[in-house]
Amino acid sequence: MEKLIIDAHSHLWLNQDTLVDGQPIYQLEPNRSRSLFFGEERQMLPPFMTDGQNTAERFLSNMDYAQVAAAVVTQEFIDGIQNSYLLQVERRYPNRFFTFGMADYREPGFLGHAKALIKSFKGIKVPAARLPQQFLNDEMIQMMHLMEEQKIILGIELKDGDAQVGQMEEIIQECPKLKVAIGHFGMVTREGWMSQIRLARHEHVFVESGGITWLFNDEFYPFPSAIRAIKEAADEVGMEKLMWGSDYPRTITAITYKMSYDFVEKSNELTATEKRLFLGENAKRFFGFGELPELPYIKNMSE
Repeated sequence: MEKLIIDAHSHLWLNQDTLVDGQPIYQLEPNRSRSLFFGEERQMLPPFMTDGQNTAERFLSNMDYAQVAAAVVTQEFIDGIQNSYLLQVERRYPNRFFTFGMADYREPGFLGHAKALIKSFKGIKVPAARLPQQFLNDEMIQMMHLMEEQKIILGIELKDGDAQVGQMEEIIQECPKLKVAIGHFGMVTREGWMSQIRLARHEHVFVESGGITWLFNDEFYPFPSAIRAIKEAADEVGMEKLMWGSDYPRTITAITYKMSYDFVEKSNELTATEKRLFLGENAKRFFGFGELPELPYIKNMSE
């Protein structure tokens, strides 16, 4: 494959053991890849990852096999805060990973921690969908101003529809030079998703598709409705504002890592230029990746 592939939405952790809304999320047994997720047993990792560790080295093996040159590693409260590990990952593999730091915005006084993270990370994640609907408080807007000043990228996921879009518009108005990546393709299968996509009409706002195969999982591969949604979003804001993301590793409990993008690559409804922009070139420019490896195609045993 000659096209540059960059994953704009993935997750890594060494240990998953956290509380969200007072409910535990943790690996059930040392030799199983399932987790207790809000009181329900879920397949959080592919079943062969039996130690519960979702490491950079395992991801790199998947990336190399799928010819994915680089990946953006975001954070989410359900994974637990992974700042220490993600700093190690980016320092160890600086040409393959861009990592986001994250503070615990659920507790007042987070700004001090956020200021420290801004000194270490090139991006800060805010999982606003897991926060109260009114997430934009004084501390949050102070953090946004500091991020804009220091040229730090904001990664954010919003509640379904337009519930938090007004607050994002306020952030963009207050911090017009702040670079923003809207996650989960605006929760595309939910009513009002296009209101989130339209945020990318602003100069420094982009949208990434992490989790789009999960959102269209009932339809399954090759996800024709996902392709139609990508085209609809491109008609609204331009393909140059959209980026592919896998939501690895949770999505590869249902499909392979390569399948999470080759439904785009094999689509007849997108032009070669649109695929090139969506699958890698937009993310390279937005996240500032430098020289990336050229990954050869490796035949597998089924061929």
